[in-house]
Amino acid sequence: MPKIVSPQVEYEGLLTQVKQIAPEIFDQNGRFLNLLEGRWQEPGTPRDFVSPVDGRTLGALPMLDGATAQRAVEFAKSEAAVWGKTDLDERRAKVQDCLNLLRDHVELIGKLLIWEIGKTYKLGFTDIDRCIDGVQWYVDGIEDMLGKRTPIGLVSNIASWNYPMSVLMHAVLVQVLCGNSVIAKTPTDGGFISLSLAFALARRAGLPVTLVSGPGGELSDVLVKNQAVDCLSFVGGRYNGRNIADALGSVHKRYMLEMEGVNTYGIWDYSDWATLADQLKKGYDYGKQRCTAYVRFVVQRQQFPKFLETYWNVMHSLRVGNPTLVDNADDKLPDLAFGPVINANQAKDLDRLYVNALQTGATPLLEGQLDDSLFLPDQDRSAYFAPRALVNLPRQSELYFKEPFGPIDSIVLVDRIEELVGEMNISNGALVSAIASDDEKLARRTAKEVRAFKVGINKLRSRGDREEVFGGMGESWKGAFVGGKLLVEAVTNGDQPILGNFEDALLLPENP
Repeated sequence: MPKIVSPQVEYEGLLTQVKQIAPEIFDQNGRFLNLLEGRWQEPGTPRDFVSPVDGRTLGALPMLDGATAQRAVEFAKSEAAVWGKTDLDERRAKVQDCLNLLRDHVELIGKLLIWEIGKTYKLGFTDIDRCIDGVQWYVDGIEDMLGKRTPIGLVSNIASWNYPMSVLMHAVLVQVLCGNSVIAKTPTDGGFISLSLAFALARRAGLPVTLVSGPGGELSDVLVKNQAVDCLSFVGGRYNGRNIADALGSVHKRYMLEMEGVNTYGIWDYSDWATLADQLKKGYDYGKQRCTAYVRFVVQRQQFPKFLETYWNVMHSLRVGNPTLVDNADDKLPDLAFGPVINANQAKDLDRLYVNALQTGATPLLEGQLDDSLFLPDQDRSAYFAPRALVNLPRQSELYFKEPFGPIDSIVLVDRIEELVGEMNISNGALVSAIASDDEKLARRTAKEVRAFKVGINKLRSRGDREEVFGGMGESWKGAFVGGKLLVEAVTNGDQPILGNFEDALLLPENP
């Protein structure tokens, strides 16, 4: 018998719940609206949004033009002065109210993220849980973190689609807790429905938040360079990040630009292969569609046979399929390594990068195949991409210097520790790296030569939560660092220097 979509995540039922909980985000024809000038309005030019899970249309993004977005920015700026003077206890109480409302709808938001961005059931809930738990940590300790610091004003947020709650919504709520008003752009590739629900709850709690959709090219001038914007928080690709950094260079405003880099894992004189296997499997969460995914393994040549055996076994244990399917209506949702990548275009681009690597001389190591039993017989699979791996990736390959943002690994073999360091630094800076070695002293010494903000010793490093700071080295990050107390400092003014990766200085925290 073919599988069925689990009744507990049927999209039509989830959308009905959204309409019951937050009817204000729809117009009378059921179209999604933007949140500007303190209310939901402006359906803009609707643009169909297709789910990566099976190609169905989930709704239409309400795409705004630049002039309407300008209205949104001006109103958001007008809210900054009053909100900034609001007593901290009142701000904290209203953010707490918002968290309480979000907690009431964790189940719904987690399930929406399955359809919107292809997360598995488990990872959808992880995203919203990390948002709520992380902001709660700030609510509980904000007084000490703020001290005498004052709000910066209006903070603009442009973030990628992969973590709409634990990255974008989390940042927004901390920014308003610090006394700022906020405007955010919905990621065009996914997350606008769950974000609309979350922003409706935030506005209902009395928070000065604005949410707009629109083409990046048209809204960029308004959300980035406009003089009403006092600070920009950006999470996305290196190409767009560089353009934004260039644009901000002439207007002198606060910014945090998190960009991609090739995060590498170096292996030298190592023997704990069972631990590495666990790390490899965990590293495939969400199909490596994360800014902190490890996609390049730099392996001592004599260690390659053991590495290959470990890697091969892990790769063949991964299950990739439709995250909504079950055999029977009352079954639990499947425990998959990951589902689709974000859309069919991304799957095509991953295939293009892989073919380019082969054409330029790389050796294919693994070409995973999709398991028919994990899909409906006739469903759209255009956004699915099974894991692949390459060895001997030549420098002329586009993938050599590029983060694939998907399940393609490259493995580089080296004979000297100097080669290992050179290959780990291939992208001129990264967010995270790791070194595995039985000689911990050697690993720690080598880690000092790796240009990554965080380097794990025999363990993975990630973005981190709560007090853990986050940033990047080289081209992977520009502007103020965030995380822990640094996130508060990044969106406030005070008499202490802001730590970050700036054009004229690199100011690092003591223990990144």
